This record gives sequence, C-alpha cells and structure tokens, in this order.
Amino acid sequence: MSQPRSTATLSLLLAMLLWASSFVALKIAFTGYHPMQVIFGRMLVASLCFLPFLPGFFRIKWRRQDLRYLLLMAIFEPCLYFIFEAKALENTSASQAGMITAILPLLVAVAAWALLKERISRLTLIGFFIAICGAILLSLAAEATSSSPAPLLGNLFELAAMICATGYTICLKHLSGRYSPLFLTAVQAFIGSIFFAFFLLPADVGLPEHWITGPGLAVIYLGTFITLGAYGLYNFGVSRIPASQAAAFVNLIPVFSVILGSVLLAERLTNWQWLAVIIVFSGVFLSRQGGKKLLN
Repeated sequence: MSQPRSTATLSLLLAMLLWASSFVALKIAFTGYHPMQVIFGRMLVASLCFLPFLPGFFRIKWRRQDLRYLLLMAIFEPCLYFIFEAKALENTSASQAGMITAILPLLVAVAAWALLKERISRLTLIGFFIAICGAILLSLAAEATSSSPAPLLGNLFELAAMICATGYTICLKHLSGRYSPLFLTAVQAFIGSIFFAFFLLPADVGLPEHWITGPGLAVIYLGTFITLGAYGLYNFGVSRIPASQAAAFVNLIPVFSVILGSVLLAERLTNWQWLAVIIVFSGVFLSRQGGKKLLN
C-alpha cells in the first residue's frame, strides 16, 4: 500500500471511530441542552478552533464557479444533516442511528452513477435493496424506551441525514482537488455557526443559562474531536482516494456505534434487530462485491 493511500486509510479509520462516538456524545449533550443549542455550540467551538488559520484562508485563490458548490456542501452538511440527526437522536438510540449509516456507501454509489455517470453493477443495486430492507426491519423491530421513544421516526430522520451526507460527499469530491481539507472543514464550521445561530432566536431556545458539566463537555468534544477532527480526517481521506471508496469506510460506524452504545449507554438490540443488522451488512457486502467486479 502506497504511503498516501495508507495515510488516507488511517485517517478514514480514525474518522469513523470518532463519528461513531458522536452518537453517544449527542445523546449525552441532549440530556442537558436543547438540540439546537448543542448543534450551535459544536459549530461555534469548531469555528473558534479555525480562527488562527484565517490569514492563510484569505490567501486562497478560489474560483467563482466553486462558490455554489461550497455553499451546497455546507447546506447539505452540517446544516440539513445536523437538523435531521438531532431529530433522529431525540427519537431513536445511538446504536440504531449508527446502523442506518451503513446505507451511506450505497447512496453515494447510486448518486455517483446518476450524477457523475459512474458505472454501477446489478449486484450493487441488489445489495442496495437488501440493505434498505434490513434498515426497515431494524426500525420496525425496535422497542420504545425512555431514551428511544419513537425509533421508527428517529430512524427515518437518520435516513434523511444520510441522503444529505451523500450530497455532501459528492460536492466534497468535486472541490477536494482544488482546496485543502482544512479549508473545506472550516467553511462547514463557519457557515454552520451562522446557520444554527438563527435557531436560537425562539424564546423557548435561546442561549444556555447554566453550565452542565457532562453535556457541556460533550458539546466541546463534538466541536473539537468531531466537527474539527472527524470531518477534517474524512475530508483528507476523500481528497486522496475515490469518493465511493472513502464512503465505504462508513460501514465501520455501525460496528463502532453498537459497541460504544452498549458500553457507554447500556443500549441493547433485540434479536430481530440483530437479524436486521446481519441483513444490512449482507446488502452492503453484496454491493461491495459488485463494485469489485466492475473494477476488474
């Protein structure tokens, strides 16, 4: 494995582990703060981390035609993505939300076929259908709990988040050849901060009145290790290898999220949900085999 590719692989592996931990951190943060306060807080923390890099960003020679892709990238993620993910984790468990992310590589493959005219095999389409069926079973077999009051609704919101993540990945790949991962991550943070500031205007939201240690530390973790760290690592990986291959690493998030949800939040999946997990991974595996045949 070449040095650039091995570095990209390690970056993507670490990004997936951090992203899986974000489901747990969000559940913790939501116990003390309004979801919009949490999202704005994480974007603000990330933006503050980027301030030392501003002088270098102003020297970047960007193309006017790329402005719409930069805006679209940030609208997809973090703006719409975080809204859907916040609603998802209000209604479903961290483990189930993490499992839904297994569909992302398949969505990226279909989007690349439709928008970028990349070839897609029949086996990949079959795998896509099987994975979707598994995700539906995962939702229907879920049991409502105090931390997961409406799992079906929550999983649908997580699916909407994955559709946004697909649009983000396509835009990111288009831009990564001309702009550094650090700059692209900063654009997401700054636009996200401005966007989510407007959600604090309603009287029932506003800024937090008190510091709550556990949820507060979770917000700081989300802003630094996730918004800055995980997105930076993922953006770096996408800049080094094809988008569809980078998205395939998302298959690791469900594994990490189930483990972390079980260890840190004492979440458990039912027997039917474990069957759904197997179905989802079977579909993902089939789609990957289809992709390999195309490459061969």
